[in-house]
Amino acid sequence: MIISDYSHYIGSAGAVMTTISFVPQVIHSYRTRDLSGVSLSMYSIFTLGVGLWLLYGVLKHDWPLIVANSITFCLAAIVLVLKIQQSNKK
Repeated sequence: MIISDYSHYIGSAGAVMTTISFVPQVIHSYRTRDLSGVSLSMYSIFTLGVGLWLLYGVLKHDWPLIVANSITFCLAAIVLVLKIQQSNKK
């Protein structure tokens, strides 16, 4: 079937797009140190969720999931650490 032939490419493209979408937030957060619009609870839950997706990818030996979630986890963790640092200064 034609759809199953392209499923790997579709999934990989989605992984690349969702991973890249975090880059502008990380750059902005790092440069300005303004994380007032970032929810600590949301980023905590999100980072944990991405970590679980990463673990799932590792358990399934699914390289697109592993690579995308490794990068996303690192990017989300940077924003989370900056937010925690900002929250501790208040």
